[in-house]
Amino acid sequence: MDKQQNLEETLQAFRQGDVSLEEMLTVCRQLPYEDLGFAKLDHHRSVRQGFPEVVFCEGKTVAQVRRIMERLAAKNANILGTRANWEMYEAVRELLPQAVYYEEPRLICLERAALPKDEKRRIAVLSAGTSDIPVAEEAALTAEIMGNRVERVFDVGVAGIHRLLAQQQILQDANVLVVVAGMEGALASVVGGLVNKPVVAVPTSVGYGANFGGLSALLCMLNSCAAGVAVVNIDNGFGAGRLASMINHMR
Repeated sequence: MDKQQNLEETLQAFRQGDVSLEEMLTVCRQLPYEDLGFAKLDHHRSVRQGFPEVVFCEGKTVAQVRRIMERLAAKNANILGTRANWEMYEAVRELLPQAVYYEEPRLICLERAALPKDEKRRIAVLSAGTSDIPVAEEAALTAEIMGNRVERVFDVGVAGIHRLLAQQQILQDANVLVVVAGMEGALASVVGGLVNKPVVAVPTSVGYGANFGGLSALLCMLNSCAAGVAVVNIDNGFGAGRLASMINHMR
């Protein structure tokens, strides 16, 4: 049950007298955020944005990640933690046995009530190379838990353009495309020139020295001559998956 549905049912129960005024006030007090001292959890985010607050785990202690995800899970069916390590996952799993860890993209996912997916509207996630797959998977899994059908097309970089051209039908059928590329990041421009759909470009830090940790791919994507290409930060698969999900859900 999502936060909005839970709020509606609680208000209905209060209206019918099944929930006391004190209980209703407690619910309302928790709507803006819950103060844990080291973190202020935005429990109202799913009502505003359609999905609960996502936890950026990197830089947090194991105990902090465990506590944050415990409290988010108490009020939301589905939660997501990014940039997590195995130790963080094991601590979370002790409290939330249904949580799953995806080691390659470093995601902790708890999905107890899968959101409905529109089979007619699909997000395609492309990676230029195999080395870009961890970031691409972060985007794909983010989009999936947020209620999207996702099709993965990996290792179709411009060094072998025929590999991409063989996937033309997938590209044309997608409603939104996420293109993940390191090195010089040219794949986003090529895809942008082939489709009439939004392209979310993700530069990665994959590459040799003059790649400057993804800066070369970032600048290439920002300077794309293909219309309809938007760019997120270096290695930000989550941001791309979230943006693609929002676009895909628009009507």
